[in-house]
Amino acid sequence: QLLQTEPRAPVAQLVAAARELATALCRLHRLGVVHRDIKPANLHRGDDGRWRILDLGVAISGRESQAQRELHAGTPSYINPEQWEGAQADAASDLFALGVTLYQWATGRLPYGDIVPYQSGRYRRDPRPPSRIRPDVPIWLDHLLAKSVARDPRLRFETAEELLLALDRGASRTVNAPAPTPLLRRDPA
Repeated sequence: QLLQTEPRAPVAQLVAAARELATALCRLHRLGVVHRDIKPANLHRGDDGRWRILDLGVAISGRESQAQRELHAGTPSYINPEQWEGAQADAASDLFALGVTLYQWATGRLPYGDIVPYQSGRYRRDPRPPSRIRPDVPIWLDHLLAKSVARDPRLRFETAEELLLALDRGASRTVNAPAPTPLLRRDPA
C-alpha cells in the first residue's frame, strides 16, 4: 500500500525502515531461518510504527525435508541471480531481496525490471544509481543500494549485520559502490 500511495519514500523514512528490517533479518538469520520471499507485500508497518516481516510460509530453517528445501520459492523480481542459475536460497538471498525492495521504495522502480513467473531473470544491465532517478538520495545511500543489488554476490553485503552497520554509519563512512559490470560478463553472446 505504501508503494502505491508513496512510490518514492522520503529518505529518512526509507533509512529508518531499512534499519528495522535489517535488524529483523539479523534475528531470523541468527536462528537459522531463511525467509525466501522478502518483498514489499511481506513487510508490514504496524499501528505502533514498527516494521515486521510477515509470511514465513516458504521459509526454511534446516528442519524441513530436502524436497521442501529444493522447492523454488520467492517472487521472481526479487530473486537473486544465483537462484536463476540453480543455487538454493540462503541468507544472502534475503539480503538481495531486501535490497531490491529498498531500491524500489527509493526509486519507484525495480533495479532489474519486472520479471514475470516462468520467465528467467534478466541481469543484462546494472541498475541505474538511485540518485540519477531521484536527486535527493544521498551518495552514501546510493552506494549502499547499489551494493545491496549488485549482480556479483561477492560485491554484496555478506550478512544482515554488515548491512545494518553500513546503515548506522551512513555518510560518516560510506561503502564503495560496485564497479560497472563489463559487457562481456553481462552478455557473453
